[in-house]
Amino acid sequence: MMPASKFQPLRSVSDTALLVAYHRAMESKRSDALFHDEFAVKVSEGRGEEIARKLTYGRRMAWTTIVRTVLFDELVLRLLPQGIEVVINLAAGLDARPYRLPLPPSLRWIEVDLPDMIRDKSEALAAGTPRCRVERIAFDLSQAGPRRELFTRLGAESGNVLVLSEGLLVYLAPQVVSELADDLHAVATIRHWVIDLATPMIRKRVNRWWGKKLQQANTKYQFAPEEGTRFFEPHGWHEAEFHELFEHGIRLDRVMRGAWMFKVMSRLMPRRAARMRAQWRSGVVLLER
Repeated sequence: MMPASKFQPLRSVSDTALLVAYHRAMESKRSDALFHDEFAVKVSEGRGEEIARKLTYGRRMAWTTIVRTVLFDELVLRLLPQGIEVVINLAAGLDARPYRLPLPPSLRWIEVDLPDMIRDKSEALAAGTPRCRVERIAFDLSQAGPRRELFTRLGAESGNVLVLSEGLLVYLAPQVVSELADDLHAVATIRHWVIDLATPMIRKRVNRWWGKKLQQANTKYQFAPEEGTRFFEPHGWHEAEFHELFEHGIRLDRVMRGAWMFKVMSRLMPRRAARMRAQWRSGVVLLER
């Protein structure tokens, strides 16, 4: 009898997208769900759930994905009335916002991701009906020259572009993030950029939990600048809004396990609590030119 093969939680960066989809599926199945993502429920069955169960804190960290999803949703819907004509979703993964958000039919939503992800997602959503015009571009964002050409072409086709990069920057080296920021800023019609950002302390902890498994998937948690959003200022971007996950988790009633301890500490030792909060600060950021 052949021994059962050992389960490998993360085989490629695509598996991180399955983990995120499973977190969204967890929320979608709640009676008080903050959003309903039936595509996430469908695609995360099986392997997505198994990844979450076998990965250290794979289920416990779902609150961060859920709160982040809501914050991106809210920013998209709030920015659209400002004349946004095109949304470019970089490393779109298994995001299904064009199918579940109340978007105007005239909106052009462009998803950019690796060829395998684009192929699998297109097949899985073939029977779905998006709320707006959806285009998918199979592309490797690590290719600097072609990347600049792509942004220039897409920017020239619209007068007001919003860029999303949810869950992307953390897997890039700081130099690559700098180049990406420069390339986006070089296109005048790209006026808003929504990202998620964490601190070096969070990067350290995630790599302690998942570092070896991410290496097996040929990826790495890298980008968490000491200077926070000031990192982007030399590249022409400034922080317009910072939405802290912990703060909005309280608002949305989706908080990490043990959050009550931090609340007690905030009352008894406010200075220490403030230092800890700064060390563990993560959130969704609206950058503007």
